[in-house]
Amino acid sequence: SAAAPSAPSPPRRDFISVTLSPEEAAGAGGYNNSKAWRRRSCWRKWKQLSRLQRSIILFLFAFLAVCGVISYASVGEPWKSITNKSLDDQRTEPEIHGLKLANPVVLPAPQKADAHLGEYPELSLQKPPKPPHAWRGPSNLQIRPPRRDVRLKAQHDTSRTVEEPVQTEREEKTEKSVISWRGAVIEPDQSTEPPSSKIKEPEKPSSVEAEDQKEPVPINERQMAVIEAFRHAWKGYKDFAWGHDELKPLSKSYSEWFGLGLTLIDALDTMWILGLKEEFEEARKWVAINLAFDKNVDVNLFESTIRILGGLLSTYHLSGDSLFLEKAKDIGNRLMPAFKTPSKIPYSDVNIGRGTAHPPRWTSDSTVAEVTSIQLEFRELSRLTGDEKFQKAVDEVMKHVHTLSGKNDGLVPMFINTNSGQFTHLGVYTLGARADSYYEYLLKQWIQGGKKENELLEDYMRAIEGVKKHLLQQSQPKQLTFVGELAHGHFSAKMDHLVCFLPGTLALGAHNGLTADHMKLAEALIETCYQMYAQVETGLSPEIVHFNLHAQKGHKDVEIKPADRHNLLRPETVESLFYMYRFTGDKKYQDWGWEILQNFNKYTRVPTGGYTSINNVQNPSNPEPRDKMESFFLGETLKYMFLLFSDDIDLINLDKYVFNTEAHPLPIWVPA
Repeated sequence: SAAAPSAPSPPRRDFISVTLSPEEAAGAGGYNNSKAWRRRSCWRKWKQLSRLQRSIILFLFAFLAVCGVISYASVGEPWKSITNKSLDDQRTEPEIHGLKLANPVVLPAPQKADAHLGEYPELSLQKPPKPPHAWRGPSNLQIRPPRRDVRLKAQHDTSRTVEEPVQTEREEKTEKSVISWRGAVIEPDQSTEPPSSKIKEPEKPSSVEAEDQKEPVPINERQMAVIEAFRHAWKGYKDFAWGHDELKPLSKSYSEWFGLGLTLIDALDTMWILGLKEEFEEARKWVAINLAFDKNVDVNLFESTIRILGGLLSTYHLSGDSLFLEKAKDIGNRLMPAFKTPSKIPYSDVNIGRGTAHPPRWTSDSTVAEVTSIQLEFRELSRLTGDEKFQKAVDEVMKHVHTLSGKNDGLVPMFINTNSGQFTHLGVYTLGARADSYYEYLLKQWIQGGKKENELLEDYMRAIEGVKKHLLQQSQPKQLTFVGELAHGHFSAKMDHLVCFLPGTLALGAHNGLTADHMKLAEALIETCYQMYAQVETGLSPEIVHFNLHAQKGHKDVEIKPADRHNLLRPETVESLFYMYRFTGDKKYQDWGWEILQNFNKYTRVPTGGYTSINNVQNPSNPEPRDKMESFFLGETLKYMFLLFSDDIDLINLDKYVFNTEAHPLPIWVPA
């Protein structure tokens, strides 16, 4: 049967139910993405978490906060110092002739000294002063001899144009890197690595790409005068003493010391810096063909290290020519027998042919300056060859001397025994002969090694304080500050010309962050060293002077004894003038150097070639020539003269090079 029809369904009603809280109803805005609405939403979600979950999240936030505080404490101060330094640089950076000046930063900030250095407040490093005449150089080490587009006015020769630089014959060999006469660089990976125990084949410095070079600074008239003086000296050596140690210009002959061509080797890097291409190539040929160290001859360890080893290493770095490095390795190995002593303090003399060493015939002592002034060269030889034995030998000497008793507030005696390793002749302290370069090499090793070896810095700073306490006095009537000597408690107003290295060394230390008092002392001492020339009849300093401590009518500050009135063409005052001008820009230092050069030309120049040391600086009419031209006149005196007269800070940049005590520049080690 059919189903009965269903009852009609009620009409369907669609609707949405919305419930509003009183606050939302009052606002009548609903969800509007406001900050207040989001905060209430987050709070509801937080309340929905369990107590355990909330505890874990709070713990994590607390942990991160503690880590943040620790991190800020460790890195905040360095960032603050960097920021302050940057701001200081912007505030103090001077301008001269429209050039904005800056001090090239090659080394990292010095590491903090050891804890015990805190006993010496003067050890704190300060920001180096900015050279007032410097501009920022290229990032790579760059040495550029001066341009050759100026004419050299020779005293006895007609004017001639200096030749344009050309590539040398050895550059044509494909296995050698190109060496530009406008300069050579030391690649960072070649110059910055410390010695390693693994022997390696050294890499050559490669030439600077043309686009990386600044336009060379033209040489000026005073530099041209130095070039002329060098050529005149070189003419005498070439004509009468070629291949021998020293020229005797008056007798037109030579003298031998080691029979190793000392003058030629000492002058190699000077010729490179002066841009004397022809002379350099001629000397290089002699080194390649004639320089041999397999000779049955005794050489002085110190003198052969600073002149021969130092000269060869420096010339290798400037030229990139591996010939000089090979010769340096040869002589370095032949000098090593000197260290075979009971105390590891080296003997003074080595037979480089037989491989034996011995002290002087009259004593078993070595001089302190000699055994502590060979470190720059042997350390650099280790770095280049990868053979640690050279650096290990000289570092042992410094560590041993560091621990010795017998010092007087950092001042050391003049002699040390090679058997016992102890100081001898106690009670005599000087910054002159037999002790001078000990102090110089303390600072320079610290700089060479990247300012990390704090024992060296500590010994240097102690010694300068000892100088101030025991050796500084003032003369009359001009109150010149000078460095005397102390013998068993008695002060002597005697000062060697050798001591005039000290102003330059003090200025170098101040430039590298040491106390500003060192620069003030340097300024006072360089004035004294200049007066040692200016107060003498010939305008040339004697070997030794005595200062008047009491004013006497008719007497100058400087007194000269007959046995001390000779002049050996020494470089120390000119060396310090170079440092002082490089760091201060004060033109008076150039003027003082110019006076000295003119007086060398007036009283020591030999017409047929060469310059001679003289016996009497007090007699202008007859200075009594000694008939000898020391090798350091070409290796040091004229080199520092040329650099003094230059305004190119990148011509041996003192933030990239450190000079050995024979004026041979060696690179500063920069950590890779």
